[in-house]
Amino acid sequence: MSVTDPQIPHAVSPQPGRIIFFDTTLRDGEQSPGCVMHSDEKLRMAHQIAALGVDILEAGFAIASEGDSESIRNIAREVGSARGPIIASLARAKREDIEAAARSIEPAARARIHTFLSTSDLHLAAKLKITRAQALDQIAEMVALARTYADDIEFSPEDATRTDPDFLVKVCEAAIQAGATTLNLPDTVGYCLPQDYAEMFRNIQARVPGIENIVLSAHCHDDLGLAVANSLAAIQAGVRQVECAINGIGERAGNASLEELAAILVTRRDQLPFLHNIVMNQLYPTSQMLATCISFGPAPNKAIVGANAFAHAAGIHQHGVIANPLTYEIMTPQSVGVPHDSLVLGKHSGRRALEHRLIALGHNLTHEELDAVYHRFTELADRKKTIYDQDLIRLLKPAPSVPAIA
Repeated sequence: MSVTDPQIPHAVSPQPGRIIFFDTTLRDGEQSPGCVMHSDEKLRMAHQIAALGVDILEAGFAIASEGDSESIRNIAREVGSARGPIIASLARAKREDIEAAARSIEPAARARIHTFLSTSDLHLAAKLKITRAQALDQIAEMVALARTYADDIEFSPEDATRTDPDFLVKVCEAAIQAGATTLNLPDTVGYCLPQDYAEMFRNIQARVPGIENIVLSAHCHDDLGLAVANSLAAIQAGVRQVECAINGIGERAGNASLEELAAILVTRRDQLPFLHNIVMNQLYPTSQMLATCISFGPAPNKAIVGANAFAHAAGIHQHGVIANPLTYEIMTPQSVGVPHDSLVLGKHSGRRALEHRLIALGHNLTHEELDAVYHRFTELADRKKTIYDQDLIRLLKPAPSVPAIA
């Protein structure tokens, strides 16, 4: 299932009513502990992320290593067809980075160089040890250099949300004048509240000349658990590109979760009437593939793709779902690619859930038989955390009585 308007091409443009998905699973995601992937794993994931329908696939950070550069090049060659996603390579605002990024994306039919420079006073002083004026000069020079290699240039002022608002306006002006086509204003350390993030974008749109011809992008980290909420606030403030990762992986607490953003935009179109190209029933398979490539999968209670996302253990909930899934499910498991829902049988389950499972196993019981099995079931559930189908089969026959000793 996709929410793509057939008249909207699979290409990047600031068209009203359409959200561009920029996937950074293979770049920012891979930079997080436990998420390193070998080249063949990255290529396999890239093919699946392309099948998911993302608009831009950030394949890596070319200057980081020869291996990363070659991996980006392989992805650009095999995944970056004219009908596939734009392939992006990250580069610091340095000549050698930009040249390495340009080489890595050469095989792609459609390519982007994504360059960045810190702009908060904290980063300028503590990390880069340059002045604001030097930062502006470097941004202008390096964005212009990147533009000589590609027509599609994204610039990110790192730590934008802690950058002085007046200086951020100057940074955006410099990047646009030098040839940037997308401006990404990242909440690099996950500091913002939704209203703060939205206000930053509104300020930029009101004060930066030429901003109406630029795609504005949000890149949110989850340090305070607000990455998805902040991304939605940015969309409501006029942003049309969201940067996210499968399973929300990324530096520290992670990035905004792609599957959550996509599902929200489908489920709550009453409040967020936007189209996108994500193929919804590929969300769960993509999540599962990523789990096989890195050292962990999503938490069981992870929205959309977690093992418990469509699991029901309480008897009242199970009864409702059996009667009508809409009672406790706001989307179907199948709509996001989950093979089936899960009624988890345990001590909180009721008769209806037990009967539903027994019928699925081929056993239609009378009311009296069900009462007897349910009694044995509750006794077992008090002793055993997980009840399997083989346990239920055994419960169909009462335990043999033990003869009394004379």
